[in-house]
Amino acid sequence: MSVEIESRFAEVDGIKLHYLAAGQGEPVLLLHGYAQNSHMWRPLIAKLAETHLVIAPDLRGFGASDKPEAGYDKKTMAGDVHALAASLGLKSAAVVGHDIGLMVAYAYAAQYPDEVSRLALMDAFLPGVGDWTNVWLLRDLWHFHFYGKTPLALVDGRERIYFEHFWNDFAANPEKSVSEADRQLYAAAYGQPGAMRAGFEVFRNFEQDAKDFAGFAATKLKVPMLVLTGEKASGEFLIAQGRLVAESVEGVVVKGSGHWLMDEAPDQTIPALLAFLRA
Repeated sequence: MSVEIESRFAEVDGIKLHYLAAGQGEPVLLLHGYAQNSHMWRPLIAKLAETHLVIAPDLRGFGASDKPEAGYDKKTMAGDVHALAASLGLKSAAVVGHDIGLMVAYAYAAQYPDEVSRLALMDAFLPGVGDWTNVWLLRDLWHFHFYGKTPLALVDGRERIYFEHFWNDFAANPEKSVSEADRQLYAAAYGQPGAMRAGFEVFRNFEQDAKDFAGFAATKLKVPMLVLTGEKASGEFLIAQGRLVAESVEGVVVKGSGHWLMDEAPDQTIPALLAFLRA
């Protein structure tokens, strides 16, 4: 059965969000991470939409969505997604997030706990939770402080060079990471006016996110949580963080994979997500 994936736009809270939509049934929200956008979810959508209504937005500042000056703390970005869900009449949804998207997914579940049926977090970390400053991804601390006028001038027209670092160095094997076609697509998307600045703002807001998440973590989530991590990336770290913020956590380390789970290990990642979301 082939699934039709529609590209749509919605105006929510004064900003235009682009999103992919497919299928029908229980809703699932898929939230992408940095160096990618909603396009990353297409292989999962093709399978998941056979049984679910799937909504995959481009987060504020990314892809074809608006790129406002502010609002890149994950609490606000989760509010955007919630406003989108409300505009679509969704009373409850499962939420899945990778990388920056997992931070938005957690902020969504923490703010709207009665409107989340299941929560899946995929390879990165939760700022402000546990010993978060020792996470694997922070070995590359420079890029979290890489924002402002000079960094923007340095990457202007060189977006692909900048992102190659993430796609290659955060993968277990650069040859089995994000595909060449997708690299071209993402580089073009981040080459749009305001896109690189928006991405940098996502990092600039980690300090605020850490304060917000420390507050959220005081109340453990009751919703079932799946944590998927790359063996050659976050490993057990995010699973341990998940157990600090939720009561019921299933942790799966994806063998042989680095950070780009959907791209590096779809044969492990997609079945694990389908099993969890269809349970």
